[in-house]
Amino acid sequence: MTKAAAKTGAGPTTLVAIEQYFPEGQRIIEDDLAYQILPFSMRAFVWLVRPHMVRDWMVRVSEKDTPGLWGGILCRKRYIDDKLIESANQVNAVVNLGAGFDTSAYRLPALSDMPVWEVDQPENIQSKQTRLRKLFGEVPSHVRLVPIDFDHEELGPVLESHGYSADRRTFFIWEGVTQYLTETGLRSTFDFLAKAERGSRLVFTYVRRDFLDGRVMYGMEKLYKKYVKDKLWIFGMDPEEWPVFLEGYGWRVVEHLGSEELAERYVRPTGRELATTPVERIIYAEKV
Repeated sequence: MTKAAAKTGAGPTTLVAIEQYFPEGQRIIEDDLAYQILPFSMRAFVWLVRPHMVRDWMVRVSEKDTPGLWGGILCRKRYIDDKLIESANQVNAVVNLGAGFDTSAYRLPALSDMPVWEVDQPENIQSKQTRLRKLFGEVPSHVRLVPIDFDHEELGPVLESHGYSADRRTFFIWEGVTQYLTETGLRSTFDFLAKAERGSRLVFTYVRRDFLDGRVMYGMEKLYKKYVKDKLWIFGMDPEEWPVFLEGYGWRVVEHLGSEELAERYVRPTGRELATTPVERIIYAEKV
């Protein structure tokens, strides 16, 4: 994983925090901890955009610059929340790979008594630990914060050193990470996931290969220039390739959603006109 990925750790939670200023019936996701867990600079930014005119202007600017990015991030987070809640009585651990400033371990009642390992690059882990101690006095006892150098350390041994055991039926979250990896790095993570207990669950996002290859722009030319031309996003896969790929590591696809399905499920009920990004998709899988 590139070090540049660490700089994006607070971005999705910042959007979630801003979302809380929308009226209750218009929110795609509910998260009363998003603002509080952010580093000071991001909290200051969120505070500045709380007036509805400023907030609405910011969403319009974002949609014009990178159509669907705002809605796509909110929808994928809501989807992960739903799957966590739905699977809580079928797993006995959660591992969040590239957790950033995600708050699910601290606000979802379904996870309050479940051991959670949050894995990320050291700078993100240190910053999050500081915020958690400010909020709760200490890191909640059911959570383990796991710093890792993804470029030089193996995931399995690092997790084991923090008390994780592969015989736990685990819900793995891998949100907004795969596009930053080389194929070698991706396969290394799947080598670890291949050892997961039968019945474990995995939800992850990925970017379409045809977009990374420049074959189809999907109206996202500015996003392509910012993330692909500058070599921040380096891995993608075509949707039809995933079932066979996952089968090779002992996983089967349960649900595979694109932007239209996510928008229908989460945006339409709010009554808002908010696009979701067609270049990113999400997969929910089960270990067999």
